[in-house]
Amino acid sequence: MSSWEDIFNFSDQLSSEERLIQDSAREYCQKSLMPRILEANRNESFDKEIYKELGDLGLLGAPIDGYGCAGTNYVSYGLITREIERVDSSYRSAYSVQTSLAMHPIHKFGSEDQKNHYLPKMAKGEIIGCFGLTEPDAGSDPASMKSVAKKVEGGYRITGSKTWITNAPIADLLLIWAKDEEGTLRGFIVEREDKGLETPYIKGKFSLRASATGQIFMN
Repeated sequence: MSSWEDIFNFSDQLSSEERLIQDSAREYCQKSLMPRILEANRNESFDKEIYKELGDLGLLGAPIDGYGCAGTNYVSYGLITREIERVDSSYRSAYSVQTSLAMHPIHKFGSEDQKNHYLPKMAKGEIIGCFGLTEPDAGSDPASMKSVAKKVEGGYRITGSKTWITNAPIADLLLIWAKDEEGTLRGFIVEREDKGLETPYIKGKFSLRASATGQIFMN
């Protein structure tokens, strides 16, 4: 018999492993995230320890195979995000950015050295990532992007700005999208210690107040 939470009896289609993952995620979210969310919204704050807690449970980078990740299917990943979303979209956004927008591109397009260096620590919540696409004058339209990457000795120098970036103020690793001198859009790994990097908070939001949202300035 269906319930208001599952009117299509979706849960009947889940495997035992998928149910176990869902139950584990729900238990954590209700016991550890729900008690935090009221004050987090009031104070516009995000507790970075949440990432380490998610990492201890093997939830970060869940659908990635290897490199310290669980290698679940995407149904399980969806169930995890659903349980986090049940508490608040801010926490789900933080989780999705780490897994889908930061870890996945490194796993898909990064070198083996980059994968081995970053992914295990990101899976443990020791490195927090963000995804720098949206710009003040271009929105999320890559064709209108103004950020530029100029090739220099030892790498690239990136100049430009990003805005409304989840995790920007707390990120250790920033995936930045910019156009090279030929106008080709490329992705770059920028680390917190790199020179000329500023990531101020955006405060006074009406929603997603428990998300660490900010800007990125690169010079």
